[in-house]
Amino acid sequence: MAKESMKARERKRAKMVAKYAAKRKALKEAGDWEGFQKLPPNSAAVRMHNRCQITGRPRGYMRQFGVSRVLFRKLALSGRIPGVRKASW
Repeated sequence: MAKESMKARERKRAKMVAKYAAKRKALKEAGDWEGFQKLPPNSAAVRMHNRCQITGRPRGYMRQFGVSRVLFRKLALSGRIPGVRKASW
């Protein structure tokens, strides 16, 4: 389980990315690279980190399902993810 402070930091970054997305696009089209320097660093989408939607775990994230590999395995074994069969893990 991820710390609540880390999850809160990611939510804050997501808000900032959404807030500055249009401004960043306009600056990029205009070629105003000095304007980019004045924007907050966390307003870049590159700074976002994928996290498991349920546990908040940052590592082993499976983009297709939106969960970590650990939780994916647990859900697949219990039959809660349709179409997934256990092979050899």
